[in-house]
Amino acid sequence: MPYPIDWTKFRELFEYVPHDPLLFGSSMFIFFFIAVLAVYRFFNGSNSFRVYTLIFFSLFFYYKAAGIYLLLLVFIAIINFYAGAWIFNAKTQRYKRLILTATIIVNLGLLGYFKYTNFFFEILNGLKVGHFDMLDIFLPIGISFYTFKAMSYLIEIYFEMLEPINSLRNFSLFVFFFPNVLMGPIDRAVNFLPQIEEKPVFTKEKIGLAVFLLCTGLFKKYVLADYISLNFTDRVVGFPLRFTGVENLLAVYGSALQGYADFSGYTDMALAIGLLLGFELMDNFNRPFKAYSVAEYWRRWHLSLSTWLLDYLFRPLQISLRNYRKLGTAIAIFITFFVVGIWHGPSFTFILFGLLHSFFLVFSMYTQPYRDEFYDKLKIRNTKWLRVLQIIFTFHLLAFTAILFRAPSLKYAGDMIKQIFTYFHSEVFTQYVVAYPSIVFLIVIGYVSHFLPDSWEKKTVDILGKTPLVFQAIILAVMIWLVAQVRSAQMQPFLYFKF
Repeated sequence: MPYPIDWTKFRELFEYVPHDPLLFGSSMFIFFFIAVLAVYRFFNGSNSFRVYTLIFFSLFFYYKAAGIYLLLLVFIAIINFYAGAWIFNAKTQRYKRLILTATIIVNLGLLGYFKYTNFFFEILNGLKVGHFDMLDIFLPIGISFYTFKAMSYLIEIYFEMLEPINSLRNFSLFVFFFPNVLMGPIDRAVNFLPQIEEKPVFTKEKIGLAVFLLCTGLFKKYVLADYISLNFTDRVVGFPLRFTGVENLLAVYGSALQGYADFSGYTDMALAIGLLLGFELMDNFNRPFKAYSVAEYWRRWHLSLSTWLLDYLFRPLQISLRNYRKLGTAIAIFITFFVVGIWHGPSFTFILFGLLHSFFLVFSMYTQPYRDEFYDKLKIRNTKWLRVLQIIFTFHLLAFTAILFRAPSLKYAGDMIKQIFTYFHSEVFTQYVVAYPSIVFLIVIGYVSHFLPDSWEKKTVDILGKTPLVFQAIILAVMIWLVAQVRSAQMQPFLYFKF
């Protein structure tokens, strides 16, 4: 006798459940995506059907993550679509600027209301300006990402880098596209929109790259990031005074790796899903821990955000302040990285994170000539071992500032640093390695794989691209099985969901 269908559970699959989105790698996402991919590929010849299929599933995907706030996403798409046409058709530069400014105010106003209202009230209460009760405001997942994505369309039209499209359908897909709507990459309209009208070409090489990215993404997120987080870093970051300096230092290394593995793991999976649907999205990472300076780090980390701010904020500021020379550049850096900090969240930890990075960059800019002169005198400039020392120094600078990303408050961040420098107890290290070999092993594996030559990754992708499709499918199935064995019973949300 066949098992009866539990219609209640079946209905729940399509309902919004708070804090339970369709996570990449979850069994439900895999089920839905395979169904969508099958329909999408079957109707590959019909552009309209493909686009509507993706729009429908993208809306469902976002509804599962944010519920009624799906309407906010739709509103953002509609207002930016029509504003783009108004900017393009405006008769004078003054009207173009007026429309652009007004629409950006609407975009940032919505972002500010949902993300920063209570933080602003908290500051006013702290300054004794008055008493403001905190509001019960839900932060829609992905609002920082899709707002910046939509604004890029307006800015590109304003600066005549792009002409507006006539299809609200296509623009909606650009804003809604489910692989990057929640956590980026913040793709540019000039890159994404032309791909909608192109018939997808699926080659064995592209599928091989997608399989590689899916495997690395699943491994980074569910094997490295979640295991290290649940079994070590969350405990230390949450209660740093309960642990020795050695354990806090290991948590610094673990947290840096966890943050990278979590975010880049999502990006890898988003890129892979995009490829399987015929879209090439912007990559977000280029082995950031190989950076030899903070400036180099920002050319390797969260590239879609850093290049967005470089093009649309830093460079215009730098040009407007060019008469002040280095001071003008320094001011532009501080403003840009204040935005970097506050973009990540309404917290003094994030603001301090941004300001510290701006200080590092400005300090480096002013001291560059003196450091080069010093290196030349010692005849060590451009030597390999100097580059290694620069990478090690930069990594530790970044790892310690990354404490601000994980710590609940400035006090907790200070407690971690205090424990490291005043309560180190190096003898605990051996005991910890013996007691928690899997944690240490995964941290070592994570960093070693990160510093492998780039050519190794390229060779692996080339080999996968030449492998028969059936073996590619087997490799992916094995990775999914491995993830199912090691992940926690309750799948952990991605860190950047809160941004």
